Amino acid sequence: MSDFPWFKSYPDFVTKNVDLNYESIVEIYDEAVSKFGERIAYKNMDVSISFNDVDAHVDALVHYIQNETSLKKGDRIGLQMPNLLQFPITIFACLKAGLVIVNTNPLYTSEEMRHQYKDSGVKAIIILENFAFNLEKIIAETDIETVIVTTIGDMLGGLKGGITNFVVRKIKKMVPAFTLKNPISLKTIFKNHMGKKGEAVDLNKSDNAFLQYTGGTTGVSKGAVLSHGNLCANVQQVEAWIDVKFTEGQETIITALPMYHIFALTANCVVFFRYGATNVLITNPRDMKGFCKDLKKNPFSIITGVNTLFIGLLNQDAFKALDFSKLKMALGGGMSVQDAVAKEWEELTDSPLLEAYGLSETSPAATINPVDGTHKRGSIGMPLPNTDIKIFDDDRKEVPQGEAGEIGIKGPQVMKGYWNRPEESKNTMHGDYFLTGDVGIMDEDGFFKIVDRKKEMVLVSGFNVYPNEVEKAISEHPKVLEIGVRGGKHDDGTEFVMAFIVKRDPSLTEAEIDSFAREKLTSYKVPKQIHFRDELPKSNVGKILRRFLK
Repeated sequence: MSDFPWFKSYPDFVTKNVDLNYESIVEIYDEAVSKFGERIAYKNMDVSISFNDVDAHVDALVHYIQNETSLKKGDRIGLQMPNLLQFPITIFACLKAGLVIVNTNPLYTSEEMRHQYKDSGVKAIIILENFAFNLEKIIAETDIETVIVTTIGDMLGGLKGGITNFVVRKIKKMVPAFTLKNPISLKTIFKNHMGKKGEAVDLNKSDNAFLQYTGGTTGVSKGAVLSHGNLCANVQQVEAWIDVKFTEGQETIITALPMYHIFALTANCVVFFRYGATNVLITNPRDMKGFCKDLKKNPFSIITGVNTLFIGLLNQDAFKALDFSKLKMALGGGMSVQDAVAKEWEELTDSPLLEAYGLSETSPAATINPVDGTHKRGSIGMPLPNTDIKIFDDDRKEVPQGEAGEIGIKGPQVMKGYWNRPEESKNTMHGDYFLTGDVGIMDEDGFFKIVDRKKEMVLVSGFNVYPNEVEKAISEHPKVLEIGVRGGKHDDGTEFVMAFIVKRDPSLTEAEIDSFAREKLTSYKVPKQIHFRDELPKSNVGKILRRFLK
């Protein structure tokens, strides 16, 4: 990429390679604790813990794992909880004990848990009590020997934690009854092992750190094997890119995306831990009023999210009234950030909403927009240091600049492969390039754009229609709040475009959408069916699930 002439006009952080000198995430963790000890590391529900507090709890859990379980280096452990103070503690403790973490969406059904835990071969699990009833249904079919149960109130202090658990259990009745054999309380572990330390585990770049399961949108969910080297590389790549914007020990980051998702796991949990940032964990971002109260109490310099999260905030009067003087940037990923949303965000906050791009298989970041004001709205930016991107046609031949094709990514952040799936691992690689399944294009300035998912393309009268393009166009209508687009089929098998819309203004009509779309899109891209909905199906991080639009 560095041979392209347009690179010469960009700052150093766009072009330079990074010396990848960390051997493990534990090395990054230890360095941060040593450097930022008494600084506030995490805040959740108005409770704060320092880097030293985190470390004391991490040591206690490591001591328990090494002395009271059969777990050894390389064993897999499931973590199943939302953003709570104990989540990053369990992440760092499991890594420090040499375990491989299998992050699990806490809202999974028992069937989804069964697949993930049987496929990964987990031997232990740390789970929030609210979801333990589902574990009870399937645990006999797994290899799980150690069950650690935590509660929402575990890290909130005696009185507050007790009241919180009482309300959650008795008033809101959010904890279905469950029976598990010999579970142990995480809080008990912390109490009994506090002040003790485990033995250091020898870790290097090649050791596995996470089995990060894909969402299964194109088939059965698969575990992307991410090594310590993969994550460490991505941390340093991202830092080299954003370092001109942020200062160690002085930032506050908002973590509304769940840390079991690869975006928040790397960017929020690890990158900004190394920065010594105060990380404000949002347990339930769907509670927009409570979310905005947290934002008001914690003037922040960066927030990460997905397009629908930013839409939700922009439609809150309480958010519009916030002081954004400390905000340096917002970072969007997970799905396309629509131009209309980025424009509205920047006008309100006077700071950019930058789009980045990556996948579970790439740890995740592959591209980010420049942070120095030269970003391009509607673009996913440019490749990170040590990263090369090529665009391939269906025959896996590189296409000329300006033509669309499948995005291939080469870099130290690319996964080792899919867990126990050698053929699928082989099929997703073209030489050293991971084939993403995303269709993209590189413009004349060297910026990349996502056209859409290859498998979600709609073939209309012989023409390719990408839902992402239609969504971006119609989202600019002022009466549209959210939109999802997918293909439908006539009885004769031919395809057409359908749009599913949540209204911002109740007066919005199909005729208005049709007229607006015809001004923005050529005729074959205009939706033939328009459906209004009260809400659209979304993933755990708020990504609209097109396959469930019916």
